[in-house]
Amino acid sequence: EVEEAVLTGSVVLLLEGTSKALKIGTKGFDGRIVSEPATEGVVRGPREGFTESLQKNTAMLRRKIKTPNLKLEKFVLGRVTKTEVNIAYLDGTVNSKVVDEVKKRLSLIDVDSVLESAYIEEMIEDEPFSVFPQIDHSEKPDKIAAAIVQGQVAIFTDGTPFVLIVPTMMTQFLQSSEDYYDRSIYATSIRLVRFVFLTLALLLPALYIAITTFHRGLLPTSLLISITAAREGAPFPTVIEVLTMEVTFEALREAGLRLPKPVGQAVSIVGGLVIGEAAVQASMVSPVTVIIVALTGIASFGIPSYSFALAIRILRFGMIALASTLGLYGVLLGVLVMSAHLVSLRSFGVPYMAPFAPFNLKDMKDSLIRLPWWAMGDRPRLIAKNNNNRQRQKFFLKPVPPDDNEK
Repeated sequence: EVEEAVLTGSVVLLLEGTSKALKIGTKGFDGRIVSEPATEGVVRGPREGFTESLQKNTAMLRRKIKTPNLKLEKFVLGRVTKTEVNIAYLDGTVNSKVVDEVKKRLSLIDVDSVLESAYIEEMIEDEPFSVFPQIDHSEKPDKIAAAIVQGQVAIFTDGTPFVLIVPTMMTQFLQSSEDYYDRSIYATSIRLVRFVFLTLALLLPALYIAITTFHRGLLPTSLLISITAAREGAPFPTVIEVLTMEVTFEALREAGLRLPKPVGQAVSIVGGLVIGEAAVQASMVSPVTVIIVALTGIASFGIPSYSFALAIRILRFGMIALASTLGLYGVLLGVLVMSAHLVSLRSFGVPYMAPFAPFNLKDMKDSLIRLPWWAMGDRPRLIAKNNNNRQRQKFFLKPVPPDDNEK
């Protein structure tokens, strides 16, 4: 304990004649100030984000949740780095089995270093070989506080602003913290648009290849003539055109992320315009292919979670391969296999596809849609399983206008 205290920046006072020592907290490290997260910008809502300091992060959480029921438990992971990790949950609300499972999985981690929360994420998730992320993460204190109040567990790691949230359902990757700060009708509309974006980002290129290659009879005659005329003189089949433009678009997107921000934005925008226009002028790809790939890229930007959007981008290439060989039957086969995989996934015992599978009508109020706050009286049933702790507020707090006599 003395060795650990000294190595973590504390002062240890040793007294002659006693076997005990005093640990004096004198930790003081230069760190980044609290600022708006670069990856989770909002129009309305808190703009503060976590930092790399665990002490600051837990203090910001305490500032959001002022109750003695908020529990923080400490773990030290990494034989060399001795990284401090805290789990935070709301006692009396959280499912105790989930807390026990989190503690068990953390205690089994035995590695030399834990330098970021991603190390922990890969070692505690249920299906490490699945392309879909099963643990959400955020650097916004308000989002973490909302998850804890809902009955989830947050995992803080010293040295990173990203906090893990378990258990996680798929619908959470399509939600933004700003959804809860806008009026419900706005939030519902945006969520529906995101599901449309998800479908386009996954299936649009595959459907284009399947229909124009195998099922041309499904297209209106005028549209088919336009597409055929646009492809006149193109040296490559449709699938090669789509793959070429998709790989080019992904390369530009990756370059835009890694380069300095002003330069990266210019590379992404100008590079896409110049390469697309040059490819069309050189008759290497058809204009329709450029439009399809551009719409797909825009749709993928509409998915709030970067990790979930990355999974969709990877699966898109699989869908393209199936569409180029089996047509619409291949697309249908890919969707069925993906759906079966999603239904089989669990996140710390909670079905990944809840509340759709298993279907729960009461939990649908905050999934594909978002009802007003006065109508969301219960926490998700699969997260807060204890009936006594499920109620979030008084039932049906719909505002009503005053009576004429009260006016």
